[in-house]
Amino acid sequence: MGRTAVLVGCTALVLGLTGASAQAHGRDLGREVLAAGDGWASEGAGTTGGSAADSAHVYTVTTWEEFKAALKDGGDAPKIIRVKGMIDAVSRGCDAFAAEGYDFEQYLADYDPAVWGNDTPVSGEQEDLRDASADNQGRAIRVNVPSNTTIVGVGKGSGILGGSLQVKGVDNVILRNLAVEAPIDCFPQWDPTDDNKTGAWNSEYDGVVVYGSTHVWLDHNTFTDGRYPDSTLPSYFGKVFQQHDGLVDIVRGANYVTVSWNSFKDHDKTMLIGNSDSAAATDAGKLKVTLHHNRFEGIVERAPRVRFGQVDSYNNHFVVTEDQKFGYVFGIGIESRLYATDNAFSLPAGVSAARTLKKWKEAPLTAENNYVNGKLTDLIAVHNAEIPEETLQSGAGWTPTLRTKVHSPQAVPWIVDALAGADRLY
Repeated sequence: MGRTAVLVGCTALVLGLTGASAQAHGRDLGREVLAAGDGWASEGAGTTGGSAADSAHVYTVTTWEEFKAALKDGGDAPKIIRVKGMIDAVSRGCDAFAAEGYDFEQYLADYDPAVWGNDTPVSGEQEDLRDASADNQGRAIRVNVPSNTTIVGVGKGSGILGGSLQVKGVDNVILRNLAVEAPIDCFPQWDPTDDNKTGAWNSEYDGVVVYGSTHVWLDHNTFTDGRYPDSTLPSYFGKVFQQHDGLVDIVRGANYVTVSWNSFKDHDKTMLIGNSDSAAATDAGKLKVTLHHNRFEGIVERAPRVRFGQVDSYNNHFVVTEDQKFGYVFGIGIESRLYATDNAFSLPAGVSAARTLKKWKEAPLTAENNYVNGKLTDLIAVHNAEIPEETLQSGAGWTPTLRTKVHSPQAVPWIVDALAGADRLY
């Protein structure tokens, strides 16, 4: 059952408030496929994931080890992996990954800018041990998702804590109804030369990485920093000890992706579509992504930042909270062609609609029929008037055809807020 079956109006709101679930209505989410016409992932043969799996390739997993084993079993044969409960990729804690001899206090002492300076990247014994520790963590928390796979949360509150799902070089993958807590990097690297030689802590690991893959559908998932919000992170050398990277990144020639009805909450660098200005050889003509009916709340930036891709963003709700740090919503990057219409923005006093757009490189976009705090707003005109040094061009040069029901942007806040995220498939 695809988005054509989404209930709207009063009926949907009642179901959302009463908590009627897909499981309660006897649906098998693992057998469901992306509906025809539902975004870029419906192109061509569409996205069916593991819906055709035989009984031998349907798994119910309750631990990280079981999850990894299920992913490896059967190669690219269609498979359905049913995640039951929250499974933890780092249940043993960060100390379990530390290489012998690594000492964080010694790392801080060795690379203190007062000692090391800000002209040379860190090197030496403790950096080598930090790097080895990071390798240990990477091997433990990164898992590769094969082609023809559906991963679905079953039962209320099911998902993945601290793991990084790598959808890399494959085709036909579905991730649905999962609560995903962003992985934390136990061993961030200090780069004294970063941020205009004032230094910065840099981290690895995204919640989901779609890398060089095609026909991927991410639907009704909840992505957050969970137990480790940035507000709890300490500072060293005057900079936040950043342990998070992205929630969902779509990069390196990935193509035909639909991201629908997800909740993204309280994160900094949320979503990259294209991760390098120098990646034209892999990315030009690809990175075709649809984002619809997603809720972004407390997001600092990258919702998304786009390079090269033809990205269709419609009927999303962007909520900037009153006390949060905020940079921008849409990042306009090299050779991108963003088509952003019929979205809703809820901005607090003091945050101008001009800041919803950020120009990184010259590239045209379409931004029409978007509403800010219930008022029709020409985002490009407002941006160009208030930030003339970053003048944006209007007109992406293409028009999306793979769209399902487009709701009035004035109704988007209550529709999306009621139905987006895990445990809200009705």
